[in-house]
Amino acid sequence: MMLATVCALVPQVLISLFGGVLADRYNRKHLIMLSDSFIALATLVLAISFLLGFDRLELLLVASVIRSFGAGIQMPAVSAIYPQLVPKEQLTRVQGINQTLTSVLLLLSPAVGGILLGTAGIVGAFFLDVITAAIAVLVMSRIHVERIMTVHITTSIWNDIRSGIDYAFGDKRLRRLIIFVLFYFFLITPAAVLTPLMVERTFGSEIWRLTANEIAWAGASIVGGLFVTLKGEFQDKPRTMALCTVAFGVIFGLLGLSWNFSSYLVFMGIAGFFLPVIVTAQTVYVQETVSPDMLGRVFSVLQLIMAGSFPIAMLFFGPLADIVRVETILLISGVLLAMVGVIYGLSEKRGG
Repeated sequence: MMLATVCALVPQVLISLFGGVLADRYNRKHLIMLSDSFIALATLVLAISFLLGFDRLELLLVASVIRSFGAGIQMPAVSAIYPQLVPKEQLTRVQGINQTLTSVLLLLSPAVGGILLGTAGIVGAFFLDVITAAIAVLVMSRIHVERIMTVHITTSIWNDIRSGIDYAFGDKRLRRLIIFVLFYFFLITPAAVLTPLMVERTFGSEIWRLTANEIAWAGASIVGGLFVTLKGEFQDKPRTMALCTVAFGVIFGLLGLSWNFSSYLVFMGIAGFFLPVIVTAQTVYVQETVSPDMLGRVFSVLQLIMAGSFPIAMLFFGPLADIVRVETILLISGVLLAMVGVIYGLSEKRGG
């Protein structure tokens, strides 16, 4: 599992800045289609290999590396393409729909995956992945997306990467956001990863408890996504991010103080509700703030921080959970997270 996690995350981190440059240099629609096809081709080769009897762990890891590289190229292009497809005043609503669908998939995917593995086996799952990717590419091919006018582009990819980093850290608003995202993703890792361990150790290891934990989070995220969709706009997005982060910190602290499993599920559900709000506010804030031909590179910087902070945080919090109670980790990280929200909100208010 450690090797699988490394193979799924590290290549994406390494390639993300390069992917951001490609998203600003070329037609983002074509880049999304090509990267998705590249990922599907790797899965198809893996499926055929397993079908022929070459079912080795090494093949799974290699395919995971290839898929991670493809995702690292695709994700900045996906995040940057929305302003080319959606009117500015509808970006928040569309991101709300996107977050709702993501939460629905998070809720349904384990059940569908279990049924699929139980009936068609892992090879069938691979082939289904290829088929759905082909459908996605076909749908994308029907969408008209014009190539953006390139202003901040040089003849050197390395210069473009450097200009993207300089742009992201040279703008005070983006620099504050990047620092905020770094601390935010580091401090939410205990709640994101260690809560199932807390459920098992504190309340019991029954399957229904772990299932209820996932349902509470995903179900509330669906409600949060619908709320964002219906609301349609956040006038002050930095303030929204700051308030949601403070709320996360308080709720994660309360998770550590849960007096029974029912109270734990209530707090987990409340936290899940705020997730689509903060993700939408952050994404749309970047889409509205950044020059169109720099969007890919700025999103790649954020992707690098988000993807890179998770394994670093796990290297710290994972071993710590074997020494310190998960409840204590949640309480302390929650307090620190609330402080991050307050500091970010005050810094945005001052504008310094």
